[in-house]
Amino acid sequence: MDICVIGTGYVGLVTGACFAEFGVMVTCVDKDAGKIEALKRGEIPFYEPGLSDLVAKGVREGRLVFTSALAEGVRKSLVIFIAVGTPPKEDGSADMSYVEAAAIDIAKHIDSYKIIVTKSTVPVGTGKHLKELFHREIKKGIDFDVVSNPEFLREGAAVDDFMRPNRVVVGVEGSRSLTIMKELYRPLYLVETPFIITNIETSELIKYAANAFLATKISFINEIANLCEHVGADVHDVARAMGLDGRIGKKFLHPGPGFGGSCFPKDTHALLALAEQTGVTLNVVSGTIKTNDSQKQLMLDKILRAAGDIKGKTAAFLGLSFKPNTDDIREAPSLFLIGELLKRGAKVNAFDPVASDNAAKLFPSVRYCSSIDETFTDADLAVMVTEWNQFRSLDFLRILKIMKYPLFFDLRNVYDPVKMRGLGFEYYSVGRL
Repeated sequence: MDICVIGTGYVGLVTGACFAEFGVMVTCVDKDAGKIEALKRGEIPFYEPGLSDLVAKGVREGRLVFTSALAEGVRKSLVIFIAVGTPPKEDGSADMSYVEAAAIDIAKHIDSYKIIVTKSTVPVGTGKHLKELFHREIKKGIDFDVVSNPEFLREGAAVDDFMRPNRVVVGVEGSRSLTIMKELYRPLYLVETPFIITNIETSELIKYAANAFLATKISFINEIANLCEHVGADVHDVARAMGLDGRIGKKFLHPGPGFGGSCFPKDTHALLALAEQTGVTLNVVSGTIKTNDSQKQLMLDKILRAAGDIKGKTAAFLGLSFKPNTDDIREAPSLFLIGELLKRGAKVNAFDPVASDNAAKLFPSVRYCSSIDETFTDADLAVMVTEWNQFRSLDFLRILKIMKYPLFFDLRNVYDPVKMRGLGFEYYSVGRL
């Protein structure tokens, strides 16, 4: 089977490379000719473990092709995936201009039956809208189907999530398109992956509902962590006990400086905007967003209370990306904290294994270090923001010697408070005394 993937961003490139690994012939299309040429050279535009090798293998074995010629990809493919961005607009709703532009371009080149699949995260009603658009734009007499197939890829684990998903969601209207989608995903049927076959509107809502619920778990445990600090409780023990309840589960019950990235902030705002448009009140989702915004401020307040007048002091930041194993800094808590400290006259040293180049575009005055020692040297305080594995076993006896003052803010609760204070650090974490 030949398929075409429109868009070579995070979702599109992972989708194309993984389907090629399944043995499907894949054409990945992007309007950015420079990006296409870079991909042909094996240059991946973002950091994602395992993806570079998978792309190289697909290209080498002839199953993965990159082009800026959309007509070529559409005409030879039975299934066309739309995997372009849906960034937030000022009101929080999803900007659908890229999806619409892709749909119009696809319609110009359809000359036989095709299945057009939305892989991008899109508001409920998008499938219906695209169907109407295609009826207007596609030549009379040419049949097509619109399908919703949302992605559930975690940055830093996307390849594994595609190859071994905990479920695949397909929103369809007819048996013909369903049969073809099942054939496309046949390798996952063979390993008994659960499939949710539903209508298009339900499929579109599932992605938003899932992300909003996970974001809610994060905001909830952050609120409990803040309460723990006032009543003398330990949030780790609270979260562990909660997580052992099978009705709750332990995942996403990790307190910290708030969630970030390309999905949770965007999707919670988009879901809220959709609800407002339909006259429905989503108090829980609204509260999740408010709690996340306030959590970043609470972390800043924690730093400023302990550090005092920050002007002229040097803060050492460990981690810039919103989570480990990615270079994505979108909505990362580090950006808020660094920006606020810089406004107050602080100097910032920062070290991140892969995200420094992205951060440097926003904060050119920050000193981006190439080692942990360089980051801590002469620092007045340190802030752990991203729990990269290489930050989990720091040489604190050495760090004590090179810092000006041993003030350490562990916003991911990586280290033990008793041990850190025993070493001589003035140590602060989240939800623990």
